[in-house]
Amino acid sequence: MVTGIASRRLKAQRLIGEPSASPVDVVRWLGAVQSQDYAGAKWAVAQRTRGITEAQLDRLFDEGAILRTHVLRPTWHFVLPEDARWLLRLTGPRVLAGLAGRYRELELDDRTVARALAEFARALAGSHHLTRQELGQVLHVAGISPEGQRLPHLIARAELGGLIISGPRRGKQFTYALLDERVPKSGVLDRDEAVTEIARRYFRSHGPAQMQDFVWWSGLTVSDARLGIAQAGAALEHQSIAGKDYWFDSDAGPPRNAAKAVHLLPNFDEYTVAYRDRAVLIHAGRSFEPALFAFRSILSNVVTVGGVVRGAWRRAAARKGMRVEIRGLGQFEPTEVASVEKSGRMMSRFFENPVELVWL
Repeated sequence: MVTGIASRRLKAQRLIGEPSASPVDVVRWLGAVQSQDYAGAKWAVAQRTRGITEAQLDRLFDEGAILRTHVLRPTWHFVLPEDARWLLRLTGPRVLAGLAGRYRELELDDRTVARALAEFARALAGSHHLTRQELGQVLHVAGISPEGQRLPHLIARAELGGLIISGPRRGKQFTYALLDERVPKSGVLDRDEAVTEIARRYFRSHGPAQMQDFVWWSGLTVSDARLGIAQAGAALEHQSIAGKDYWFDSDAGPPRNAAKAVHLLPNFDEYTVAYRDRAVLIHAGRSFEPALFAFRSILSNVVTVGGVVRGAWRRAAARKGMRVEIRGLGQFEPTEVASVEKSGRMMSRFFENPVELVWL
C-alpha cells in the first residue's frame, strides 16, 4: 500500500509520466517550490520537465518568469508572478506572527521595521536592484543597524509583507526588487478563494496527501485546511489508506509501475519536504542511517528507487566536470545502477557539464 502511495505521488509531482512543458509550468503545477538551495531547486524543477538546461532556467529567473521569495513557511520558494501576490497575502501574516518573538530578541520593534522598509522602498525605486549587502549599507546610512541577523530578518519581513521580491542575479549574487515593479498587477482572490486554490493545487500536485501534510506545507491552520478541502469539492477525491485519510486529484489516473523509477533528488525537493508524514520515503526492509546523509536528514540530496529513499548523493570537487558520489543504504541491483547512471546523464545535460558518478 505504501508503494502505491509513492507511485501516485511520483506521477502527481511529474517525476514519472508526462513531464511538464516548461519550468514555468512546473512551478505553476506545484504551486510553490522550496528554494533556499537555489541550485538544488533548479535541479528539482529540471527533473519535472524535458530538455531544460541550468543556463536556460537561470535566464527565466533573471527575466522574472520565475520568482523567489519568502512565502508559505519562513523560507524561500519559487513562485510565479501570477501567484506571488495572493500567496503572500494568504500566508505572509501567519509566518510573520510566528517570527514575533525573534523580532523582539533582535530589537526590531514596529518603528524600526517601518523605517527599514521605507528605506528599502526608497533605495529600490526606479528598478534599482540591490544585493543583500547593498541593502545592509542602505540601513547603515539611515542609522539602522543591519548587524547579525537583523538584516536577513528585515529583508524577509519586506518579502513577506509584499514590498520586495527577487530581482535578476548580478553574477552569482542575488538582488532584490520592488514587488510592484517586478510583478504585474493581477486579479485579486478573496481569502476563501485563495484557501480553496492553494488546497486544490497542493493535493492535485502532491497527492495522495493527508491534511497534516497540507497544513505543514502551506503554513495554514487546520481550520483553513478543512475549509479549502471542502470548498475544492469534486476537484479532490478522498480515500482512507491504512487508517489514514488522503486527498488527491479526482482526475488523476492510475500511475504506471514506478517500482524501478530512479531519481537523484536535491536538498528540499518537493517530493521529500512537502509532507509532515514521511513514512512513505522509508524502505521497510532497510534501516535509515542518518550519518549517511547531509545534515543527517532525509530532506538532503537523496537517491530514490520507486519513490523510496535508497541512498544519498553529493557533489564533490573535481578537476574537470562534476563528481557525484553515491552512498547506498545496502546494495543496488544492476538495473538500479543503470538507472542511477541514466539520472547522472540527465544531470550532465542539465548542467552542461560531464558528470562522473562514483559509488562509495
